[in-house]
Amino acid sequence: MPGDADIASVAALLADPTRTGMLLALSDGRALPAGDLARHVRVSASTASNHLTKLVEHRLLVVEKQGRHRYFRLADPEIEHMLETLALFAPPAPIHSLRESEAACAIRAARMCYNHLAGELGVALAQALVEKNVLVTMDDGYLMTDDGEHWFRALGVDYTKLKKQGKIFAPHHIDWSERRHHVAGGLGAALARRFFDLDWVRRLPTSRAVRLTDEGQSELKKELGLCL
Repeated sequence: MPGDADIASVAALLADPTRTGMLLALSDGRALPAGDLARHVRVSASTASNHLTKLVEHRLLVVEKQGRHRYFRLADPEIEHMLETLALFAPPAPIHSLRESEAACAIRAARMCYNHLAGELGVALAQALVEKNVLVTMDDGYLMTDDGEHWFRALGVDYTKLKKQGKIFAPHHIDWSERRHHVAGGLGAALARRFFDLDWVRRLPTSRAVRLTDEGQSELKKELGLCL
């Protein structure tokens, strides 16, 4: 008969900044090869391989093979949620260079929290959707209003698969950098996908951060009165 959960073993795994850096690099839902992860955390290929092996063995990462190439991704979206929760209690990482300062600012401004928008952009978007009566705040998330269904449909967001019984509900996450909620779950993911399709947001090449395009700024101001 198994005993209680061995939280300490997972905590020990996350105590290494290289492994945590790899998990954070994958926290936007992408799958990346070992070489990209090694460069992201600035270690050799052999060192990266050792860390990745441990993360796979502890079922925090899974490996996807495409031909001769191997890609790593988070084994479960809840792992990203765990990282975000831990970040709420973590002190800010020290900044040693202008490059690190710029990267930190970009992540706080707008980033992907697995498959939905977070950071200043995600929190401001959630607040604007509530103020426009697209969503209504509930204890543990948001409920889409009738006006909201019209707004999402006009924007081209496909939410039909989410509507199984009655109203559409979207969970929220506490944003670690803003200390307020952003829209998560299937609705948050569908909204983020549509923003990418419309070129309102774009990924930054070497980070989980995203940036709002000029068109995105203009359209969000027009649609929601959102100014960022």
